[in-house]
Amino acid sequence: MEVLFEAQVVSLPVECAIARAVVNIFREASADGEVVSQAIYGSRVLVEDRQPGWSKIRAVDDCRGWLESTGLSELDRAPYAPDGRVLRVRSLAANVYSEPSVTSRPPLLQLPWEACLEPASESSDGPDQWLRIRLVDGWYAWVQKGDVVPLLPELSISETLELARRFTGVTYTWGGVSSFGFDCSGFTQMLMRQRGINMPRNAAQQAEWGNLAAIDLENIEPGHLLFFGRHETKINHTGMFLGCRQFIHATAHCHPGV
Repeated sequence: MEVLFEAQVVSLPVECAIARAVVNIFREASADGEVVSQAIYGSRVLVEDRQPGWSKIRAVDDCRGWLESTGLSELDRAPYAPDGRVLRVRSLAANVYSEPSVTSRPPLLQLPWEACLEPASESSDGPDQWLRIRLVDGWYAWVQKGDVVPLLPELSISETLELARRFTGVTYTWGGVSSFGFDCSGFTQMLMRQRGINMPRNAAQQAEWGNLAAIDLENIEPGHLLFFGRHETKINHTGMFLGCRQFIHATAHCHPGV
C-alpha cells in the first residue's frame, strides 16, 4: 500500500525568540566562521532563511547573520514577553531556578544584563522575594525580584555614565553585546539604548549613522561618543567620553575588557 506524506511548508520570514543566555551570530552558517554579533535570551529575531541546523536571522538592530537553530524558539502563537508583559534582567548576571530556592537545585539558566523574561500570567504562592516566570520554551521557572525590573526607564546622561562604570572589568568578546562579554560597539550600543537611542551594530556604521553629528574635540562633553580609526572613513573603535580627559570602552588591548 502506498503511503503519502505531506511536507509542511513554513513561510519565511518567521519571528523567533532567543532560547539561550547568549548566542553567537556568524557571518556564514558555520561555527568555525567569523562572529558578527550576538543575541541574548528572550530577544526577538526574524528568520529569513534556513539551512540544516542553521537559521539566517535579522536582529532588531538590523544586524544579519547565521545562528544555530537550537538557540531559537519559534513564536507560532504570540510574541514572547510582549510590551507591557516584559521583565528585564537588571543584574550583570541573574540565575533562573526551577523552584523558588537558591539551594535546592542548580540554576536552569544564568542570564546577562537586559535579558528578557515574561512574568507568569497566573498568580503564584512563592516567597515574597521571588517571581514566577514563563520561559521561551513554555516551561515555568523562578527568578529573584531583585534581579529584574518591569521596565528599564530611559536614563539621563549622568545616569548613563554611572551605569557604564558598573561594567568595568567585564571581559572583551569579539561580537559581544552582553555583560558576559562586550566588544567596543556592542558596549556603546547598549549604553545608548538605555537613553532610548537605537544605534547600528558596529563602530563604522555608528560613526556614519545619520542621527549622529560630528563636533570639534574642544566641544566634547560627558556622554558623547568617541570614534577612532586611521581615517574618518575607516573607523574601527568607539567609546564614551566620561569627562576630565577620560573615556570608557571595551578594548582588546593588553588586558581585554571594559
